[in-house]
Amino acid sequence: MTGKNDNNWKVSEDSDGIVWLHLDKVNSKTNVLSARVLQEFADLIHGYSQSPPRGLVILSDKESGFIAGADVKEFNNFHTEEEAREAIERGHAIMNQLESLPCPTVAVLHGYTLGGGLELALACRYRVADDDFNTKLGLPEVKLGIHPGFGGTVRCLERVGPLKGMDMMLSGRNLSVRAAKKIGLVDYAVPRRDLREAARQSILNPPKQKPLPHWMKLLNHSRVRPWLAKLLIKKVSQKARRAHYPAPYALIDLWQHYASDRDKMLQEEAASVARLIIGKTAQNLIRVFMLQEQLKGLGRLEGYQPKHVHVVGGGIMGGDIAAWCAMQGLNVTIQDQRHESLAAALKRAYGLYKKRLKQTRRINAAMDRLMPDINGYGLVKADIVIEAIFEDVEVKRQLFREIEPKLKADALIATNTSSIPLEQLAEALNKPERLVGLHFFNPVAMMPLVEIVHGKQTSDDTRDKASAFAKTISRLPLPVTSSPGFLVNRVLMPYLIEAVTLADEGVPLKAIDQSATDFGMPMGPIELADTVGLDICLNVAEILSQDMAIDVPKILQDKVSQKQLGKKTDGGFYKFKKGKPVKPNVEKNYTAPTDLQDRMIMRMLNEIVACLRDGVVDNGDLADAGIIFGTGFAPFRGGPVHYIHDRGAEQLQKLLENLTHLYGERFQPDKGWSTLK
Repeated sequence: MTGKNDNNWKVSEDSDGIVWLHLDKVNSKTNVLSARVLQEFADLIHGYSQSPPRGLVILSDKESGFIAGADVKEFNNFHTEEEAREAIERGHAIMNQLESLPCPTVAVLHGYTLGGGLELALACRYRVADDDFNTKLGLPEVKLGIHPGFGGTVRCLERVGPLKGMDMMLSGRNLSVRAAKKIGLVDYAVPRRDLREAARQSILNPPKQKPLPHWMKLLNHSRVRPWLAKLLIKKVSQKARRAHYPAPYALIDLWQHYASDRDKMLQEEAASVARLIIGKTAQNLIRVFMLQEQLKGLGRLEGYQPKHVHVVGGGIMGGDIAAWCAMQGLNVTIQDQRHESLAAALKRAYGLYKKRLKQTRRINAAMDRLMPDINGYGLVKADIVIEAIFEDVEVKRQLFREIEPKLKADALIATNTSSIPLEQLAEALNKPERLVGLHFFNPVAMMPLVEIVHGKQTSDDTRDKASAFAKTISRLPLPVTSSPGFLVNRVLMPYLIEAVTLADEGVPLKAIDQSATDFGMPMGPIELADTVGLDICLNVAEILSQDMAIDVPKILQDKVSQKQLGKKTDGGFYKFKKGKPVKPNVEKNYTAPTDLQDRMIMRMLNEIVACLRDGVVDNGDLADAGIIFGTGFAPFRGGPVHYIHDRGAEQLQKLLENLTHLYGERFQPDKGWSTLK
């Protein structure tokens, strides 16, 4: 017997009496647990509790995965703690009823199984997962400023124990299916073709479930939890402060105080998430998530599927761009005049693949797609050519003159320049409309943003294809106009230069960095400058100083002339040991200037206002997205433009005026502040 509803769930029953419940959310490429999806599910589960089948299998008809979590857009519908708690408790009731069904239940997992999707799977008796690299399981709610709220805090810990479970929820990391199988999060990991049969056999011949080892149960004892909680808090505090990110601390408190009473912990879980979700941190992190989705949307272009990339320039940036593209499944040729550069690029690529891909078969496949090409034979096959040579206008122009006649008629020509206006480079091309900037950030494998730089000559088609290419390689495209520094470097450089100026004035380096991390930056500006490379900072600063109020500090020039370039030379402002900066302690009697933080942050905020006035990006949301994903700007603040409005534009403008009086014209409020009030 088969049946089907007209909504998000499709139901069929096979000859063995097993019900197969398929989720296929309407008008969406991804399954998420919206209020409507949950209500339809609740109605179905209620029926099965009254008239249970032999077994129930829950699976997804989406190629992207099982369920990617709750519908984050609906999080903005909560205006009070009571509204949030009511919605969470409705979710609890549904998961509890699923868990209580008097028949075997199986979740069939593939692709992304995250957040509420994994919580639903945990409420089933068994979990069968596709043994594929693309299967990812996780509880990433802390990244949205909350923690699992559909019973996941209880069921995850029951399934894998407190050590693995708390680490999973506190970090928000995704697990591969093999890692999930190893810790007991899934029962079976089988090839995609065997998923349905594995689910069927789990119902026809239900396997015994293995209890947690005795030592894991001891870690959950009421006398052990306070001790373990202190260790967890210490570990979390090294990465996130309670004042900035309350969710992980709330999760630890929840487990420490209520883990002995299942029903009480579920009740307190709902109350905790309800408090968090209406708080400023969660609302700002939800905003950041929506900004990320907005950037992903800019990369959607039907019918454009680049397959071959040719990178010119085998230095660190060019080599790492090529390696990343190959890891994402594209065929890549990389060209450089020096064999040594290509050899070094391949060595770094292998290191990246070994760390990220792990499996020998996948590592070898990625290496096979990355081809050294000293003679540039790959130019004729390329769908997109990325120039990543050193910053010299005439050298880049000459390169474009040489390669353009060899390219396919529809190939894109991209430059990774960090500061040169595209109009100057386009003069060398017969078809300047196909020149676009693809500005990656270092390290390429870590930084999610790519600035899509369009000059006056860049066609809309070229810009759209470049954005789609960025999305193809799992990067966030940010359209910016061709102007000095584009967005990220233009906003970041005054901040870095002010930090270096403070160092030149004698402020201890550690105090400068501490002030920035107190604000919420992931890394202090001095350490960041050392990490990027002081030679690169100096080069960009000198270029931008031609158009901006930037005075290059002598201390920066001296460091570069002395070949003290930062991390890559094991010494810049800091000495580096095993890749980590050694930061001298600040003297105990030292008192930092009261305006230390303001001097750095206000330089950044003033420049973002200038960028909006100049139309570098189309709006404040894109500006926020660019600075968050391009610099790591304190995500819990929602972005620099959002922070300006939150704190008050008029108040901040007055602060700039006061700093101008104290320190000079570089703090002069931009004319754009008047439009923000």
